[in-house]
Formats: sequence, structure tokens, C-alpha cells
Amino acid sequence: MTLARRTAINPLPWILGEAGYRLDRAVLADAMTELSAVGYTHLTIELPPETSPAEYGRLLADHDFAPAPGYFSAAFHDRDRHREAVEGIKRHAQAHLELGVDSAFIAADLLPERMTRPAVGAGADADRTLVVAEGLAAAAEAAAAEGVRYGLHPHVGTAVEVEQEVRTVLDATAGSALRFGPDTGHLRWAGAVPEKLIADYADRVLDVHLKDVDARAADGARERREDYMVATGGSKVWTEPGRGAIDFDAVLAALPDAFDGWFVIEVDVPNLGTPAESSAASLEFLRRHPYFTAGSASAG
Repeated sequence: MTLARRTAINPLPWILGEAGYRLDRAVLADAMTELSAVGYTHLTIELPPETSPAEYGRLLADHDFAPAPGYFSAAFHDRDRHREAVEGIKRHAQAHLELGVDSAFIAADLLPERMTRPAVGAGADADRTLVVAEGLAAAAEAAAAEGVRYGLHPHVGTAVEVEQEVRTVLDATAGSALRFGPDTGHLRWAGAVPEKLIADYADRVLDVHLKDVDARAADGARERREDYMVATGGSKVWTEPGRGAIDFDAVLAALPDAFDGWFVIEVDVPNLGTPAESSAASLEFLRRHPYFTAGSASAG
């Protein structure tokens, strides 16, 4: 079935394993082979080291895939590194343009203290949040000049984690090139109601990461004061869309009627048995939901 919305998947379950974060062509080739068999056609842009956009494009094409928006992060909490972030996002944007994609997600880097105590806004610092907003806006402006739009991706474990921080960044950057790229799972785990934030900033939503949260697992991880890796890897806070606590009907209803951005499946650590099984369940959710099947056919 060809879906009526632009949809893609991030192959993180293959990349992020017991051996850590392993991004290389062999791993990607394995992921693409399995994901193609499941039925996916678009993959997030994530270039392995020493791989050019052209080489990455050929790898995608060899497995009958096309590219979709990727993800950029930097140390936006450190004003002294904002210039470095701007130069980095220019290269990131140029790679996207070479591959024919004009949007992506942008986030702050992970912070050790927040990885230790995830999803509760540990060590909140209003001044730091404004420094992050300043850096994100500068990076988004530089990328827009290259021709690529970036949407703020709130992420558990970063300086833009809880709802107040998300709102502060979006409010402080109003009128800038920075858009909103909500991840439903990260918002929900950190205590926000995804559809409310999406509705409040609907005119800035660029693309969306579709991820669900096992509420019981999240509550248990918080009670046991588990760190990020234990909560997501052992307790399995993440789950496939439609299997957790998020009201996706409300999330999708909160988007503007004319919304035509990307929806990227992203289940970092599968709740189901294998990456392929998890990805198949996520695709089945899309195929069952009328929002993704109604209307004229598009990229699926």
C-alpha cells in the first residue's frame, strides 16, 4: 500500500545496540535490506564516517530507498561553541541538498547530568535555555541561507527536555528560521502533552518524529531513578506508535489541515522482539490510520 503522506523510518534499532552506536555501511545495508522487505521506501539521512552524500545516495538506491530528513545536534548550551555549530549545520544542510531533501531536525547535545536523571528537567537553568535558543536560531538561520529548514527536536537528556524549555526556546526564537520538529515520544516521556504543544505552535511544525511511550515503563523508570540508557534499553520506555500512551488521533488532529511535512518513525530501542518486527508494527500503524491513507498517493 502506498501511503498518502510523506513517511520514513530511522534505522536506529540496527545502529544503536549492545556494542554502542555503530554507524557504518555494513550495518546500514543490513538495515535497508530488512526494512525494504518490511515495506519502507524512505530512510533518514545519516551519513557514516568517510561517506560522501553521493556514496550514501548510491547505497540508498541500491536498496530501493530514497532519502528523508535527518538530525543535527550540537553543544548549543555553550555559547563559545555556537560558531562551530553554525559551520557544522552548513555542512549538514549541504549534504541534505545534494540528496534532494530540504528539511531536517535540530537538537541540543545530550548532557551527562540529564542522562543520569532523564525526563524530569534536572538542573534546570533558565539562562542556559536562552543560550540554547540563541544558538539554535543562529544555526537555523545559517541553514536556511543554504536552502534547508530545521525544526526544533526536544529530546530527553538534553537542555531542551521539559515543556517549559520547549516553549521558552520556541517563544524566544519566534520570527527566526527555527521551526518545530516535535518528537511525540520525547515530549510525552518528559511530561508534556504532545498534541497541546503541537497545537500551540502548529504554524511552525515542520516535520514530526512518530514515537510512542510505555507509560508504565516510564513511571517505573522514574521511580527507580534509572538513567537514560537503562530506562530505554532495559525498561523499554519506548514503544511502537499505537502501542503506548500517546493519543495519535489528537496529535494528528492538532496539525494544520494543509500540513505536508514528513513523518519519521523513530523507535530507538524496539519494544517488540526484533528491529524488523518493531518496524513492521510501526508501518502497520501507518497503514491502518486513515490520516496516512486518505487522499492522493505520495511517498510511502
